[in-house]
Amino acid sequence: MAEAISIIAEVRDRAGKGVARATRREGKVPAVIYGNKLDTVLISIDGKELIRLIHNPGFFTHIFDIAVAGDNHQVLARDLQLDPVTDHPMHVDFLRFNKNTKIVLEIPVAFYNEEESPGLKRGGVLNIVRREIELRCSPLNIPQDLQIDLTGMDIGDSVHISAIKLPDGVEPITDRDFTVATVAAPTIMEEVEEETEDEEGLEGEEGLEGEEGVEGEEGAEGAKGEETNGDAKDEGKD
Repeated sequence: MAEAISIIAEVRDRAGKGVARATRREGKVPAVIYGNKLDTVLISIDGKELIRLIHNPGFFTHIFDIAVAGDNHQVLARDLQLDPVTDHPMHVDFLRFNKNTKIVLEIPVAFYNEEESPGLKRGGVLNIVRREIELRCSPLNIPQDLQIDLTGMDIGDSVHISAIKLPDGVEPITDRDFTVATVAAPTIMEEVEEETEDEEGLEGEEGLEGEEGVEGEEGAEGAKGEETNGDAKDEGKD
């Protein structure tokens, strides 16, 4: 189990938009703790502290220990509302859990030993099909990431979810043995060569020859006409 991150919160007496706006004007963020068959607790958290937490990796996979009104609540962040203009946190939902709780989370995939992959050394490309994988697990056993070793992977090889060793009690949400990543062959772009000036010149010469040929045919037809007229004159003389 990862070490819980401590948060100090204050109790909010009432809910409602007006109360929430007043809380934000004080530099705090309204939040709620619910779940585990216990009463819901309305709280407020220091805004600067919350901004620091949400900008750290794994905000939704860390366990938080919230101290409020003399009680401690072990929770997970389940929902975060941000201002559409400023991106400042507007409201947070925290879920209590116990050892029997199961939740679904998206866990990031991390790759290492790329220099030990023959396929990548030969110019292959690591094609990442899934950068995050949905897993069902206990909040007490959440993996921060899934490590994939690329040692020995050649072009055409692939990694499926069945090849990834998951912690005890952690499982994919589907039985399908889906692909996580492949080593693909390098893509070569073929350049289309433009016509050279010489080729254009040859086309021009062919055009000229064609025109000369037409003129030659016209000249031949004219010569034939003269010969015919000559024959006719000779016949007249006879």
